[in-house]
Amino acid sequence: MEAPLKTLIVKTENHQTRIDKFLSEHLEETSRTLIKTLIEDDQILVNDQSIKPSYKIKADDKIDIYQLSLDTKDIVPVNLPLQIVYEDQDVLVVNKASGMVVHPAPGHYQDTLVNALMYHIQDLSEGSHETRPGIVHRIDKDTSGLLMVAKNNYAHEQLAQELQEKKTQREYIALVKGVIRNKTGSIRAPIKRDPHNRLKMAVLAGGKPAITHFEVLEVFQDASLIRCQLETGRTHQIRVHMAYINHPLVNDEIYGDKLNDYGQYLHAQTLGFTHPRTKKWMTFTSDLPEAFQTYLKKIREN
Repeated sequence: MEAPLKTLIVKTENHQTRIDKFLSEHLEETSRTLIKTLIEDDQILVNDQSIKPSYKIKADDKIDIYQLSLDTKDIVPVNLPLQIVYEDQDVLVVNKASGMVVHPAPGHYQDTLVNALMYHIQDLSEGSHETRPGIVHRIDKDTSGLLMVAKNNYAHEQLAQELQEKKTQREYIALVKGVIRNKTGSIRAPIKRDPHNRLKMAVLAGGKPAITHFEVLEVFQDASLIRCQLETGRTHQIRVHMAYINHPLVNDEIYGDKLNDYGQYLHAQTLGFTHPRTKKWMTFTSDLPEAFQTYLKKIREN
């Protein structure tokens, strides 16, 4: 398991202080904004668990810090392929390829969606940090599909608020292992960081509420194609929930078995949201990637 760069134990006099305020005062040359970003990226954990920037620390809390900086100087526009599905003065919708990281992080400073956006789009919102212009929400590196991007701060605020209120429509197509007998189902199981492996999430008591609804679209000999609708948006939610009911995603190297060079077979197919300026509801869909369709054809033939 990865060792933290730094560990702090909270003293009695700091009891009930917000963690972002506490760390900004105890970590030299580390801004509160950066601390907030690191917390949201699970680079800062308390007692081995994810927390919010507003978390109030308690005496004897153990704060593990895994990252203290972002190499923002290396974040530059890069001419990478970018599939724009829709664009106007406030928002754009992009279809992200499997294998592309959404925003810069250690090891990925010039090959992300943000780098491509900075090259192709003149105006983007400030985002939650200078490394994330335009980014309202994320999908995993090896998940393909639709993402909304804000071109100004007003649009960003409106879209983020709708996400927080669980009004955004997000539907995914997933290929999972095993035959699911029920036509439809819902998984209500709390998710939090796996205390034994910080790269994984797990269904554990005390986790954040998470709800996934699914519908079986097609059944194969030892796999099922399903549509998932998210009611909440936890990290790795679909991957964790399907593994929890013993139907991990096909080709998921973290929660299942790796079969080929493609990522897990998970595609953000449908995205719906209220336009921040016109207030009209907009819905977008995208086809499954060619590699996903090819694999489906292969297992259909078998």
